[in-house]
Amino acid sequence: MYSRQVLGKELTFGVSGKLVMNALVLYDRQSDSLWSQILGEAIAGSMKGAKMEFVPALHTTWTDWKTRYPNTLALVKGYTQGNGVYSRYFQSTEAGVLGESVIDNRLATKEFVIGVAHNDHAVAYPFRQLSQEPVVNDRIGEMAVLVVFNAETGAGVVFNRQIGHGRTLTFKVKEGQMLVDEETGSTWDGISGQAISGELAGEQLQRLKSTAAFWFGWKDWYPHTQVYGK
Repeated sequence: MYSRQVLGKELTFGVSGKLVMNALVLYDRQSDSLWSQILGEAIAGSMKGAKMEFVPALHTTWTDWKTRYPNTLALVKGYTQGNGVYSRYFQSTEAGVLGESVIDNRLATKEFVIGVAHNDHAVAYPFRQLSQEPVVNDRIGEMAVLVVFNAETGAGVVFNRQIGHGRTLTFKVKEGQMLVDEETGSTWDGISGQAISGELAGEQLQRLKSTAAFWFGWKDWYPHTQVYGK
């Protein structure tokens, strides 16, 4: 998810019908520039090189979302067609519409990953690995990161483990999606990244941009990516 405010302008977007390495390409109606969904950046047109600001979002089940936000509003578009086409696509080994740009067999073509890129570094965290290790303290380049995963809902979030004054925390599971940091013993909500009790109560971890994707899609955009657990 991205903010539509770019370079002081409020943009409105549509689907261009184009793909770049199987990723959706948007266009903005103000300048007709083309934008990469995965990069959040204009790749052609007068706004080429402009970047949209990342807005944290949560990809989870409707039941989980309603539990967290019972007064939420939902967008209902009236789409009633069956999901058979999508089921067949997920079950197949096809690498999107355009095929693979990079051959890399470290993971299966359609294995799900959480991809994180920072400066010149990129790491893919396979869902399969995260299901066994739902809390990961890691580093991507010079940045200390925390990856939290819920195997039941498929929700995965990534945070900067460093809080104010350059203090880096190390986390472990306390119970369910509740975490505890080893440095102070404070309790944190692993999905929101907020400390809810202890010395650091009220502190908020910075959410980092991450992408839930098929392996074939992530490694095509980031061919030098590392794979966590490999």
